[in-house]
Amino acid sequence: MERIGARPADTEDERLCKRLTSATALMTGMAGFVWGLIYFAFGEWLPGTIPFAYGVIIHLSVLIFSITGNVRFLRRVLLTILLLLPFLLMWSLGGFVLGSVVAAWAMLVPLLALLLTTPRTALYWFLGFLGLIILSALIGPFLRTDNFLSPLVRDIFFVIDVGIPAAVIFVLLSYFVAQRDTALHLLSHEKEKTERLLLNVLPREIALLLKESDQSIADAFDNVSVLFADVVGFTPLSEMLTPRQTVDVLNEIFSHFDSLAEKHGVEKIRTIGDGYMAAAGVPRPHPSHASALCSMALEMRAYMQSRNVNGSLLDLEIRVGINSGAAVAGVIGTTKFHYDLWGDAVNVSARMESHGVAGKIQIGHATYELIKDAFVCEARGWIEVKGKGPMQTWFLEDVVVRYAHPS
Repeated sequence: MERIGARPADTEDERLCKRLTSATALMTGMAGFVWGLIYFAFGEWLPGTIPFAYGVIIHLSVLIFSITGNVRFLRRVLLTILLLLPFLLMWSLGGFVLGSVVAAWAMLVPLLALLLTTPRTALYWFLGFLGLIILSALIGPFLRTDNFLSPLVRDIFFVIDVGIPAAVIFVLLSYFVAQRDTALHLLSHEKEKTERLLLNVLPREIALLLKESDQSIADAFDNVSVLFADVVGFTPLSEMLTPRQTVDVLNEIFSHFDSLAEKHGVEKIRTIGDGYMAAAGVPRPHPSHASALCSMALEMRAYMQSRNVNGSLLDLEIRVGINSGAAVAGVIGTTKFHYDLWGDAVNVSARMESHGVAGKIQIGHATYELIKDAFVCEARGWIEVKGKGPMQTWFLEDVVVRYAHPS
């Protein structure tokens, strides 16, 4: 039944609608044949013809549906004759009692309309069902007063005509609920994947804010440390590598940097080509922002050195710059979000890297003042920095005492 009328381009909703419609049509159509044959056996030819004709019409409609895939056609036919023919059968037998309430089959129509159409459309079908119930009561006195069915057979039909429609309703609702639960599970899984992807792009706090509000996100931070790192000479070296090798090398290095950032409570901001940017103190305050970033920088350098010693295909070094101060942080973009930093501390940090030395970690005066008692620093002296003029800088060499980074 799941394959009847199915098309590769069908959406999940369309497939569910087709399955429910065709399943109901085939189940009730087969019941129509059985009911017709039973009435024929008791000599009730007109009552037998009505459900038998229902079975023929329904199966022909399913055949047309399997060829055309037009579920609207099958749905209209099914709802229309399933609403009318049970009442015609009941009237031909003599009304509610003599007909064993066979019109109970028509109760399927409002339910199917609710599952397969809109609530507004289903309301019209429900009103039609109520109208036929009222009409049956009004014409009851004018119907036949007896038929060829014995009281025992009528009682059996009463049980069947109430029980089987109830069973069909239960099966359809069970299937619908199962499909809904599956869809909700898949939706929840996709939501988790989307949230993981969002957290890979944005800090957790920022991601939560974006989910809850569409307002612009911008915050000022007085105490921030910013790190820029560049893989020295990687651009010309990458010309000797395949695209896959280029990506694999950078992925290996930057993935390790990411683990260091997580270890020290530092926020990775972005990568630009073979450059890496991170910050401490955003988007959440960090009491030891400068120490955290300096410790991370030392471990980044140590990793690159150990990588070369252990026989890597490429001997690579990094050049690192760090500076501290105030900064503004916020989200840029409407389709591809990007969390970024602005301010003098960011600009100076970038200059510390670009004016630095391969294999060295150069820090500005603001950072030096914050970490000088906990780290070993070598004075580089005054250097001319583009856009800033002469600046006093230091090379970060080692750590003196361990700071307590947040867990």
